[in-house]
Amino acid sequence: MQRWNEAIEAIEADLTDSVDVAALAHRATTSEYHFRRMFATLAGLPISEYVRRRRLTVATAEILDGATVLDTAIRFGYGSAEAFARAFRAMHGLTPSQARRPGAVLRSQSKLRFHLRVEGSTDMQHRIVEKDAFRIVGVTQRVPLVHEGPNTAIDEFTRGLDRSQMGELKELSDGEPAGLVTVSDHIDPDRAEGSLLDYWLGVVTSREAPAGFSRLEVPAGTWAVFETEGTFPDVLQRMWADAATEWFPANPYRWVPGPEILRSLPADEEWTRGTGQLWLPVERE
Repeated sequence: MQRWNEAIEAIEADLTDSVDVAALAHRATTSEYHFRRMFATLAGLPISEYVRRRRLTVATAEILDGATVLDTAIRFGYGSAEAFARAFRAMHGLTPSQARRPGAVLRSQSKLRFHLRVEGSTDMQHRIVEKDAFRIVGVTQRVPLVHEGPNTAIDEFTRGLDRSQMGELKELSDGEPAGLVTVSDHIDPDRAEGSLLDYWLGVVTSREAPAGFSRLEVPAGTWAVFETEGTFPDVLQRMWADAATEWFPANPYRWVPGPEILRSLPADEEWTRGTGQLWLPVERE
């Protein structure tokens, strides 16, 4: 993780200037897409939000040391004192003048430092698959991204599906991963909580999409396939985080744009436990 920490130091070197994410990705020896996605998964927030918080944290220290709001606003790239004051209040819930009063409670963003964790938080197996172009046929809807806990938009979407239509869909499955799968596509590279993505419920098939179904053509490529088991939905959501924090830093592959495919097999009728298989598009570094 040394190069990732060098990228953090590059941000810290000049928080008063705009951040060139492409340059940071180059420093970390990876693509901008992979850097943004990995950063958001590792840090728990998009890089743009991290930089904003760090910039305001350092700016706050200068305000407390007696710098004027206007001088601080100009120094840290805000268009006006008013714009800086709004950002300051959004972070602290206080105005700059209120922040100077004794006993004021302020927020701060600590500087990140990445560490590679050796032990895994789940028992997760993986393999690399070279796969020809394939087709996904199913139903789709735009939903918000939720990192932890139930996704109510997905729950509402799946509850509204017709059972006979799902039975027809299952019959179309003739490729790997087999059976019904869920697919996340066109995901915000920063993986910001609440950002929208295309959510699919469908099957991998060589057949054409019947009336009432949509199709997604997926080009040939390399896939990292992860398998795990445990309590739903937590174990399924953790697969993405464990892949980012444990597998990618230790392997010569990087995440690339493309659909992310999840096949879940419940072990009981209540869907409280089961196994999960996650397919992520990758390329060799």
